[in-house]
Amino acid sequence: MAATSPVIPPWLRRLYAAPNHLYAARLGWVLGRRFLRLTHVGRRSGRTFHTVLEVARYDQVAGEATVVAGYGHEADWVRNVLAGGPVEVDLGRGPSPAAYRLLRIEEATQVYAGYERRYRLVLPVVRAMMGYFLGWSFDGSPEAVRRMAEQLPMIAFRPLDTARPQGPSPG
Repeated sequence: MAATSPVIPPWLRRLYAAPNHLYAARLGWVLGRRFLRLTHVGRRSGRTFHTVLEVARYDQVAGEATVVAGYGHEADWVRNVLAGGPVEVDLGRGPSPAAYRLLRIEEATQVYAGYERRYRLVLPVVRAMMGYFLGWSFDGSPEAVRRMAEQLPMIAFRPLDTARPQGPSPG
């Protein structure tokens, strides 16, 4: 049984929304490739939404940026993307049409392991935040990482011109 998503306090919503102002002012480059701004279309409303997400892995050769859905499969941006609408990704140089793929559990655990290696100095904070998003104590063990990867999907975005067909990976 998956844990329910935590309630997002208003101050945290404002904090999450702050980077959108940088991208809107064409200053997203300040955030480097550590974050991206995802533009997606509402699956029911048809409205355009912008969501800033932390990049867990960036493949410079493929131009592919992988993000974690911190609020799980039920996050609106995840549901909108998986509904098949058009997406654009901005890594600070302006928005570009993108394709996506849903990572398999095995690849997602490898991405997270790489993330932990890169941010070793802040692991206690990272693990505490992961526990908050997951709703259970996250210790970074292989079992916990696999459980996390099952609960919080990872999606990779790449420029549309070099992308595989858009959609979730099979299996």
